[in-house]
Amino acid sequence: MNTADTIAAIATGSGGAIAVVRVSGPRAAEVVRAVWSGRGLDTPRRLCLGTVAATGDRALAVLMPAPNSYTGDDVAELQIHGGNLAARRTLEACFAAGARPAEPGEFTFRAFVNGKLDLAQAEAVADFVSASGDAALALAAHQLSGALSRRISGLRNRLVDILGDLESRLDFPEEHLDWASSAELNSGIAAAAGEVESLRSTLCAGRRFRDGVAAVICGRPNAGKSSLLNALLGRDRAIVSATPGTTRDTIDEFVTLRGIPVRLTDTAGIRAAEGAIEEEGVERARAALNRADVVLWVVDVFDPSPSLPELAGLKVPVIAVWNKCDLPHGALPELPFTAVEISSLEHTGFDALLDGFERAVWRGGREAVPEVAVNERHAASLVEAADVLSRTRAEIDGEHWELAAVLVRQAADALGEITGETASVDVLDNIFSRFCIGK
Repeated sequence: MNTADTIAAIATGSGGAIAVVRVSGPRAAEVVRAVWSGRGLDTPRRLCLGTVAATGDRALAVLMPAPNSYTGDDVAELQIHGGNLAARRTLEACFAAGARPAEPGEFTFRAFVNGKLDLAQAEAVADFVSASGDAALALAAHQLSGALSRRISGLRNRLVDILGDLESRLDFPEEHLDWASSAELNSGIAAAAGEVESLRSTLCAGRRFRDGVAAVICGRPNAGKSSLLNALLGRDRAIVSATPGTTRDTIDEFVTLRGIPVRLTDTAGIRAAEGAIEEEGVERARAALNRADVVLWVVDVFDPSPSLPELAGLKVPVIAVWNKCDLPHGALPELPFTAVEISSLEHTGFDALLDGFERAVWRGGREAVPEVAVNERHAASLVEAADVLSRTRAEIDGEHWELAAVLVRQAADALGEITGETASVDVLDNIFSRFCIGK
């Protein structure tokens, strides 16, 4: 991205009461003055009332000079009445005055280039925007505050210290400086490797807080799967009928359960299909099971033979949900999974269901929102660092200082990719291209 240009974009979503047009770059103030008339814009960070000539809209303008702005460049913003047409006309006027359209993520990219954010914090901005629950929002706030960056930087600095010891042996072999022993060096390497593994282990929690948990509702026809979906959503999303086989396709909905973002998938009843359409629905149900993080197997208390062969061999937690327990029924047979008893109609037993769901998600008790949780990109860099460090200790034991130094530098560079210190242009392009325009 060309960081010397002045760029502009609409920085708010469509359809709101207010729209914000953001301009950043060396001509930001000049561009806004060309499209907006009013007084007081020379005073930084003060909202000034004026008029946008292109629309006649009364609008507020504010100037935030470099370096005390989001991007680190001069930034000027216009706050106008909401509406797609008014915002578009104002933005077009900014283009006519000399700004160019911002690329996706370009404002945050400039913040990264200007040292306002490191790469992990920039990714947290995207997490903040896309957060679908309170837990994801809290995690994004931790990352944006620099919690992960501080851990990574501290770890990388320790490796750089070890690297300095190793390289000094190569640069001054005859000086006999106060070098650390091989045991001390390997102790530092082992501690760093342990920290790398500790960070890598947060991937699972981070994935679930950010992306949510895939929970698939399955079972035989007419067991009450759609009723369970509706009860968990708190609204009638799926058609409920006494006729077996009503659901022919998968239905996906997002909901927050016990603070966990969840993608609920209701599926067609699994049985010997009666017709091509139902057969396709059953196949989609089976495919959904293979993508699940947790399976809610709904079982009718009156089903004399509740077994479901499709559950055999699944590597994810399965909760057997006995439904229709508000009706008189006999003793329930033992099932090979954790079982709860509910009534979707009466909405009873749901506390026990959600308790079981939490245990299934976290493989135990409730997990607090972590201060640090890596994403897939971070985890890949940590795996690389761990692999390199595992090979370093043998080189130190053999006093192969040059090879050891090369490996330690590789590990430090892998960690630097997380914060952006050693990230390639391709990595940066990939990350910021996923941002929305205006952010």
